Amino acid sequence: MTDEHGYLALLETFAAAWNAHDLPALMRCVTDDCLFRASSGPLPHGLEYRGREELERGFPMIWTLFPDASWTDVRHFVSGRRGASEWTFRGTRPDGTAVVVLGCDLFDFRDGRIAVKNTFRKEKAEGRSA
Repeated sequence: MTDEHGYLALLETFAAAWNAHDLPALMRCVTDDCLFRASSGPLPHGLEYRGREELERGFPMIWTLFPDASWTDVRHFVSGRRGASEWTFRGTRPDGTAVVVLGCDLFDFRDGRIAVKNTFRKEKAEGRSA
């Protein structure tokens, strides 16, 4: 699975695993040394998680923050060994606050798996209108 069609299928599988809250399925999609850059954190590029142990800790954090987390309106694009996914995130915080976020992930592929996942998002600031 190292052609563009294979990588598109990989992104479909990866997206389905996020919606199923299925960590083992997510881990099957990534390389052992995969780098995940979250959309927020203290660094300009967000929190970084590298390798299986860190990913197993980092990936499920969103399900803790938003137990009903889901990604809809998903579209994937692949060109060579790079890919992108656009999505709409919906979730409810434990305090009952509903969140809707538009975002995208940029991917680098290696050996039929995801080697880098870099997340970006747009979120409405509280008390402001666009």
